[in-house]
Amino acid sequence: MPNNNQKGNAGEDFAISHLLKLGYNVLDKNWRYKHLEVDIIALHNNQLVIVEVKLRASNAFGQPEDFVSLKKQKNLIKAAHAYVIEKNLDYEVRFDVVSIIQNSNEFSLEHIIDAFYPTLK
Repeated sequence: MPNNNQKGNAGEDFAISHLLKLGYNVLDKNWRYKHLEVDIIALHNNQLVIVEVKLRASNAFGQPEDFVSLKKQKNLIKAAHAYVIEKNLDYEVRFDVVSIIQNSNEFSLEHIIDAFYPTLK
């Protein structure tokens, strides 16, 4: 039986396959800045896309995307800023969520484009 890390990696790989089919150029997976981590960083239509992957076994307690908390959003915004500075990039940044429900070995995926926006605070 796979552990949570293995399930998470499988979900991220499934999300990457989805993004590649849509023409995304995946730049990084599990990119870290200090204690923060971004699941997937990609380029698409001249935008830098920061992707949070949420995987659940069912939607009994809500959709996976419902678990992207405000704190997680703020951390992703901080990490995205650090990535842009570190890589010296000049792209508009977008935040997507790939929501996955895995039953047995089947995946159900929903890609939420512009799932949230950075605040000015």
